[in-house]
Amino acid sequence: QVQLVESGGRLVQAGDSLRLSCAASGRTFSQYNMGWFRQALGKEREFVATISGNGGNTNYADSVKGRFTMARDNAKNTVYLQMNSLKPEDTAVYYCAAKLFTTAEYGYWGQGTQVTVSS
Repeated sequence: QVQLVESGGRLVQAGDSLRLSCAASGRTFSQYNMGWFRQALGKEREFVATISGNGGNTNYADSVKGRFTMARDNAKNTVYLQMNSLKPEDTAVYYCAAKLFTTAEYGYWGQGTQVTVSS
């Protein structure tokens, strides 16, 4: 079992930067690929970024590529999402998710943290 707790979401201005954190429980954190997803009001949840267990591979949605950076610190069981040049369309609840490297689906989700970007 993995429990995930996101933090760092708040109201910011367009163009600002923000860093989200996701703390995970468990002793095998490095065996989990981690992802960030987001869901805007009235829209479906969408993929934002993912990172491999050792942090060596990352992938990003086209909408955030070049602005967002995902990283992890396995010693702290934590993943981060550094968000720069924020836009109003980045407003959403951001969720952290985890999946074992052997599985296809994300099986563990956090409760989400709200990011609001005002214009």
